[in-house]
Amino acid sequence: MSGPATSSFASQFMNKIGSKEFRSYLCSTHFWGPIANWGIPLAAINDLNKDPELISGKMTTALCLYSMVFMRFAWMVQPRNLLLLSCHATNECVQLTQGYRFVQHHYFPASAGSGSPQTMSPAAVAKMMPVSSQTEPKK
Repeated sequence: MSGPATSSFASQFMNKIGSKEFRSYLCSTHFWGPIANWGIPLAAINDLNKDPELISGKMTTALCLYSMVFMRFAWMVQPRNLLLLSCHATNECVQLTQGYRFVQHHYFPASAGSGSPQTMSPAAVAKMMPVSSQTEPKK
């Protein structure tokens, strides 16, 4: 880019940032609500690396329903809140992934991909063992 084009873009950007409408947007709940709400999908993304034993199926279902409802709200409210929509769309994707991990871990443990006892939690290995082998041998 040439010098005048760059300065023109920079001045347009600064004018936009300095405008009364933009300052009003930054001071509104239309901006800060979604920013605060981003904590939910960021925490869920962080939890993707944790043991599936820790996932709550009820909470994951509730968060999926919550994000579906508020995705629609963010789309229908005027003016549309695309920041809120992106937050809830991200949360919906992550919660669906967590739900998949929950179902794989609790209902299909053999096909979960981590089927070797070395990579499974001790509680998961104990659940897969026959009842007779979980008791201590008699002396």
